[in-house]
Amino acid sequence: MLQSQLFTKTIKNTPQDETSLNAQMLIKAGFIDKLFAGAYTILPLGLRVLKNIEEIIREEIDNTDGQEIYMPALHPFENYKKTQRDKMDILFHTQLQNKSRLVLGTSHEEVLVPLMKKFILSYKDLPKAIYQFQTKFRNELRAKSGIMRGREFLMKDMYSFHATEDCLNKYYKLIQKAYFNIFSRCGILDKTYFTFASGGTFSKYSHEFQTVCVAGEDTIYVCDKCNLAINEEIIKEQSACPNCNNKELKQEKSIESGNIFKLGNRFTKAFNAKYTNNNGEQKDILMGCYGIGLGRLMGTIVELHHDENGIIWPNEIAPFKVHLILIENKKGTTSSKEKAQEIYELLQENNINTLYDDRHDATIGEKFADADLIGCSYRVIISDKTIKNKSLEIKNRITGEVEFVKTEEIIEHMTHNI
Repeated sequence: MLQSQLFTKTIKNTPQDETSLNAQMLIKAGFIDKLFAGAYTILPLGLRVLKNIEEIIREEIDNTDGQEIYMPALHPFENYKKTQRDKMDILFHTQLQNKSRLVLGTSHEEVLVPLMKKFILSYKDLPKAIYQFQTKFRNELRAKSGIMRGREFLMKDMYSFHATEDCLNKYYKLIQKAYFNIFSRCGILDKTYFTFASGGTFSKYSHEFQTVCVAGEDTIYVCDKCNLAINEEIIKEQSACPNCNNKELKQEKSIESGNIFKLGNRFTKAFNAKYTNNNGEQKDILMGCYGIGLGRLMGTIVELHHDENGIIWPNEIAPFKVHLILIENKKGTTSSKEKAQEIYELLQENNINTLYDDRHDATIGEKFADADLIGCSYRVIISDKTIKNKSLEIKNRITGEVEFVKTEEIIEHMTHNI
């Protein structure tokens, strides 16, 4: 992409109505724009990051035999009465012209269970796992923490269907591994703990994936012996690790990056969703659910990966792998422009996503400052000086390391490092 054609701009001043670092940095760098508290427009750079996160999640969930669909955001209010969730205070209510009451989806159990009831008839139809990427709506009393707690947000929600508790437990563990793979690829695994939370009606515990961060809204208690954590709800009931009974727990602030629950027959029973077992008996289908908020994950990554100059995106989710910067001298020689265009086209042809700062009205300082704010993986500089030396100056945004690479070796070098 040519930066001169990008309709968004970076801004120098920190937004005064944002207290969270993630929103401040994302707005300054031109990734998002605030419409009102809890609702943000995702701009081109931000959408590229979200799409990269989405693709990581899709790859890992597909490896667990998840099947992707897309469900409506408008839900019949009657379905929420059946599950006794009609009194939730975070529901957005609306209605059709015929006065039929609807709500905007906070999650999709009330839509998916009636759907799957049509297809799951026998034990031979189980297990199944269904997921989607979809906008969710929650009428939060106070939307805060930037994009990490919104009233409208993109979420990967997934639901699994099983004949037996043993089958559910096995799949539950499989998703744990998939989530750790996701968080590893997104660059937050070293700060993320599998965390015991309250379990609800079916199991003693549900689980969260909590990422240690000073900006976190939650409090967890970390067991260094197990590398696990328990949340604040559980600590009120027991002051020891549920896994090893260690009582020397370390208190940390954290962000919930994902969650998984064993729902049992909580929702299938409400819709009379059953299967026929191998003895011809009718049994309730058992369920699990598994969520990751993509905007929340993006905000968490920014909170952990930044410096005083801007965002430092982990390589797999950066909006572009390369930020190519043309430095022109005052005489405006054409040699550097031609070489920059040649390198840009070469990178593109080799599927190395590149943001080319071809702006003629921006100073060298402005170009470098914008590159640091935006935080692409590598900054590649072309100037009369580098052309004279038949090389390119490459700076790694993560490590800060600068090296010079021969022009003809740029593709091999970038392919090896990306």
